[in-house]
Amino acid sequence: MDLELNAKRALVTGGSRGIGKAIARQLALEGADVAIAARDQGRLDATAQELASLTGRTIVPLQVDTTDNASVAKMAAAAAGALGGGIDILVNAAARPGGQAPPPKFDEVTEEAFFDDMNTKVMGYLRVVQQVAPYMKEKGWGRIINISGMAARQTGTIIGSMRNVAVVAMTKNLADQLGPFGINVTVVHPGTTRTEATTPEIEARPPNNVIEKMIDATEVAYVVAFLASPKSIAITGDTIAAGGGGPRAIHY
Repeated sequence: MDLELNAKRALVTGGSRGIGKAIARQLALEGADVAIAARDQGRLDATAQELASLTGRTIVPLQVDTTDNASVAKMAAAAAGALGGGIDILVNAAARPGGQAPPPKFDEVTEEAFFDDMNTKVMGYLRVVQQVAPYMKEKGWGRIINISGMAARQTGTIIGSMRNVAVVAMTKNLADQLGPFGINVTVVHPGTTRTEATTPEIEARPPNNVIEKMIDATEVAYVVAFLASPKSIAITGDTIAAGGGGPRAIHY
């Protein structure tokens, strides 16, 4: 299937490693030019060189702190300029990873941890949308995909569930407001995901159910690439799970 992504211009936050990197790679393999944004300039430069060599597309490394309005504004303007004056696709994946350590119990949750997580993932995503959406509105077309997580549908991590549910609510509001401009906004919930940073301890962790598996970041990237495509026109304001068969949750 031709996803019609050739020469599209994409921005992937959190694109220097993990799920964000896998998404940037897949979009570039489908023919898009991609700006990747993250905090660590050294890792960004290495990833950009790697992906450009692999895909033959333009890969632009941009440093950003998504908790800072000025940093986000500077990054978005630089991305649009480097990609030829606009951004067609935004993937928000810059967030603190979950599932790397046991989550705190309710009486261990601190205000500092809560507000830091919400500021990074929820407000961070919104800050980037605020800067990028005008480029899409001007063109009359765009795709925004917010990477959240299965904690939105399961208990076990209080802050993780709250931040991911907030991303879903934000996404639906954005879809309603940006839809008239030809912009689709969706959420993807990855399950436990294998990346280059996955530790052996996590790899060895037994699944909660015989049908559950640790998915590869590339599998999430396939889903995102379709949602970024013009062919995904019928999907907006919705949530897609790439959960690897996780048990317990019923979503309808």
